Amino acid sequence: MISLQVNGKVVQLEHPTRLLDYLHQLGVNPRAVAVEHNGTIIERAAFDAATLEDGDTVEIVRMVGGGVAEGSPRTHGEASELVG
Repeated sequence: MISLQVNGKVVQLEHPTRLLDYLHQLGVNPRAVAVEHNGTIIERAAFDAATLEDGDTVEIVRMVGGGVAEGSPRTHGEASELVG
């Protein structure tokens, strides 16, 4: 059993787990998220090479598009939300 921190919460996994496998367990589309693993942003092309291990810290953020109220000087907005 390993323990790591994902988006500020302690998560227990049975064994070291590939990042892509973990994202699939969460039901998250890997193309729709940004991931920071132990303080380093992981390029999407490297998601399958990253392995989550005991003591790791992970931040998974999903980008969400949105709008701004009519009459606002901005016409498009983008925000993010933590996954998990």
